[in-house]
Amino acid sequence: MVVGGVLAIAVGALLIVLGTAEGAAGRGAPPVGDGTGAVALEDLGDFSSPVNVAFAPGQPDNAYVVEQDGTVEVLVNDATVGTFLDITDLTRESGEQGLLGLAFHPNYDANRFVYAYYTDRNNDDIVVSEFTATDPQQADAASQREVLRIPHRMARNHNGGQLLFGPDGFLYMGTGDGGDGGDPRENAQDRKSLLGKLLRINPLDPPGPRAYTSPGGNPFNGRNGRDEILARGLRNPFRFTFDAQTERIAIGDVGQSSFEEVNYETRKGLRGANFGWDRWEGFERSREGDVARTPKRKRHDKPIFTYGRDACAGACSVIGGVVVRDPELDNLYGRYLFADAFRGRLRSLVPKLSRVRNAKYLEQGEVGFISSFAQDPDTNEVYVTTLDSGNLYRLEPTAP
Repeated sequence: MVVGGVLAIAVGALLIVLGTAEGAAGRGAPPVGDGTGAVALEDLGDFSSPVNVAFAPGQPDNAYVVEQDGTVEVLVNDATVGTFLDITDLTRESGEQGLLGLAFHPNYDANRFVYAYYTDRNNDDIVVSEFTATDPQQADAASQREVLRIPHRMARNHNGGQLLFGPDGFLYMGTGDGGDGGDPRENAQDRKSLLGKLLRINPLDPPGPRAYTSPGGNPFNGRNGRDEILARGLRNPFRFTFDAQTERIAIGDVGQSSFEEVNYETRKGLRGANFGWDRWEGFERSREGDVARTPKRKRHDKPIFTYGRDACAGACSVIGGVVVRDPELDNLYGRYLFADAFRGRLRSLVPKLSRVRNAKYLEQGEVGFISSFAQDPDTNEVYVTTLDSGNLYRLEPTAP
């Protein structure tokens, strides 16, 4: 499924952890919002197919806007000052392909390492490369060190795209199942394939004789399976995030014919989790084509929320979001904010480890073709990118 000309499916990736908001409120944090009302959208400018926003440790005034064509623009105090990185010669903007994710090393202040997730323009492989910044507003494309390459040559859709450093300091990435319909090669359940997975690696700082290592806590490290795999059974986890307060993860996984889903786990529960694809779609058994034999019902890490594709006239692509921690957004505080790319309406729910049945739309109407959400780790301000208009928005409270 291709989203308008861009990463459609992917969903997003939505990893989040909203933890017990009641406990947070007891420590003096605002109460969990009711999800009603509206927010104001502060327009920070137009970009070329923006698909993500990243933030660098030690650079509280900067925001880095990832554009699908292979460029990263840097904003300083909300004003665009130039191009931070240009790898248009390495990737191709086409459908769901291109530069899809960016992550700054936790020790960026000292080592200046930044990592990019993109599709190779020559053969469609998924590539994660490391680059070195020469200053906060410029990275050296010639400094590229390829960290990880995943063959992806059967189809051009389902590339995943999210890249971020987790609370444990390791690099996480969500990969799609390789494309086509129904995961015909059963990549998502195959422990020897890196497709259809949540991966966790240490990209090495500084790099050693290997391009990266895999943390010992990964479930197949030293066992029958790829060391890099942390969880499996995903179709196209385009966007996911961790809640900085609870450290839980929320993953938006794009569905095929029946359901879009949001998966939600603790860090402990994430290790070895199996989210079901392509034996399961949402809470239901998948019966389209040749499907995997695993996982069985009791071993399936079920989503906490799904919605049917009839909710968006058949064309759907869930875009994972963030657990809002900006106290100024009191109607959304402690709620998981997400959207469907094709509807463009902001929606939220209170994340729980059990099934959630009540998700609310905000009242401000359509935002556009949403491609990602991001939250500034310094200010907790929430950002939204849109593909159709190319706008970058920051969410602000409405006037009293």
